[in-house]
Amino acid sequence: MSPILNRRSAVAAALTAALLVPALSACGSSDKKDADTGASASAPAPAEAKAANLTVLAASSLTDVFKTAGAAYEKAHPGTKITFSFAGSQELAAQVKQGSPADALVTADTKTMDGLKAETNDASVIARNRLVIATGKGNPFKVDELKDLADSKIKVVLAAPEVPVGRYSKQILDAQKIEVKPVSQEPNVRAVLSKVELGEADAGLVYKTDSAKSGDKVVTVDIPDEQNAVASYPAATLKQSKNADAAAAFVAWLNSPEAQKILQDAGFQKA
Repeated sequence: MSPILNRRSAVAAALTAALLVPALSACGSSDKKDADTGASASAPAPAEAKAANLTVLAASSLTDVFKTAGAAYEKAHPGTKITFSFAGSQELAAQVKQGSPADALVTADTKTMDGLKAETNDASVIARNRLVIATGKGNPFKVDELKDLADSKIKVVLAAPEVPVGRYSKQILDAQKIEVKPVSQEPNVRAVLSKVELGEADAGLVYKTDSAKSGDKVVTVDIPDEQNAVASYPAATLKQSKNADAAAAFVAWLNSPEAQKILQDAGFQKA
């Protein structure tokens, strides 16, 4: 081959190499970027969690702990807002049957929840509780056990029998054959406790968690396990909920380690 042709071939080869280098560099740069991010260039961006405003109907005895739990859930799920409506379980059941707009329900007994199978999805127990005797500050009547409540000199207040805590109270008193004539029957456990705190009653049967929140306003007298009743708290989503997925996520979270710690720190027992 002539020297001229050799020179032309070398120039052409150099030009081709110069054009290929940037293209190869660009490919290498793109591959490195995808490897760093852990995703391919064609992978879709992760979808953001849909925000939801949830209304949760909950038993009165959950008032304090659910405020803490709700705040923790909202922090972990930005965009989700939880509004609680607290009342006696029987009152909540009436609201559900009347079609009150809500997304989830937590009662203080399984009996109330079982009566709402047509309105709720599958329920799961998230916590348990026990009863105690709450007496006036200083326990002036020296109440030490259940049978002391039969003393006619002691003004005892109980929850109404249709309320879970009232039903549990009747159950344990009947089992011990103790006859108590309450000065009043209240619509929920908070009302019973309030009567004792205000001195309008000398003693009452309430949940252990509620009595603990009263501090030195009342004296708590424990009831032996063999004489006590265990209150179960089932949670379920409502079939009428317009936020089914978000409601299901919250109910499932109530059995998570984080939620269970919040419940147990407040004195509730493991589900």
